[in-house]
Amino acid sequence: MTASTPPTNFRGRSFLSLADFTADELNHILDVADELKRERQAGRLRTSHAGKTLALLFQKPSLRTRASFDVAITELGGHALYLGPDEVALGKRETAEDVATVLSRYVHGIEARVFGHDLVEGLARHATVPVINGLSDLLHPCQALADYMTIRERFGRVAGLRLVFVGDGNNVAHSLLLGGGVLGCNVTVCCPPGHEPSPAIVARAEELSGKSGARVAVTADLAATAGADILYTDVWASMGQEAQAAAKKNDFRGYAITTEMLKAAAPHAIVMHCLPAHYGEEITHDVAYSPQSAIWDEAENRLHAQKAVLALVM
Repeated sequence: MTASTPPTNFRGRSFLSLADFTADELNHILDVADELKRERQAGRLRTSHAGKTLALLFQKPSLRTRASFDVAITELGGHALYLGPDEVALGKRETAEDVATVLSRYVHGIEARVFGHDLVEGLARHATVPVINGLSDLLHPCQALADYMTIRERFGRVAGLRLVFVGDGNNVAHSLLLGGGVLGCNVTVCCPPGHEPSPAIVARAEELSGKSGARVAVTADLAATAGADILYTDVWASMGQEAQAAAKKNDFRGYAITTEMLKAAAPHAIVMHCLPAHYGEEITHDVAYSPQSAIWDEAENRLHAQKAVLALVM
């Protein structure tokens, strides 16, 4: 499939949330990601971003986010500039406004992996170059974009499928809800009481779903996983929540993707996890490495989906 004509001009736009884009726009980004993936597999790389620099601004360490963005901009012919938490101290030693203003004089785009979502919003508000949300405590749009790319690869579509997220109503669940609302994927978050996603995010996903025809649900009933097309999970305690890990292990007892849960899903169901995984907690090792696992394609697609974003906005 050849990438479609872009519905709008993406150049200079920030990428903070999937809710900021229409279905046509997200599908175009995915079309470009598919095309870039095919080109890479054929040994062809675009050098459209020669001479451009992407700042990688990190408050949180990461394997996939750092490696995939670094490789993506490098393969586009550009350069990655990594700025770790000790170098910038974003929000402590330097305000988001100051960091955005200074970096805008040096680089052509800023990727930020932060704790508070207000920081990435502040960067976007004050930067004169596009800002990409590599992760915040509220949202993880790059992960969800790669997830919907993977789902589209496996099923040939996103609309009308049923994705059940089993676990904490966290930033990944939020972005899956918003992306599903835009693209028409029915998303259910199945979690124990007290660990539901943000009511404001659920309300926004419901609003978006009104246009796409998708259904949004939040439940504590594990029976919701029966017949699902996609079973998705994440660690129970995200980075920065280590003090809550022991309590969450108790709260989430039973909320794990196991062979038994997978057998109750649709026969064609796939399993997804944004990684890193804690085997024996939210997912078993045998499921993660089973023929129905899409986890490793999903991890690879972070590279292609993010490269598409960079190619379009920078």
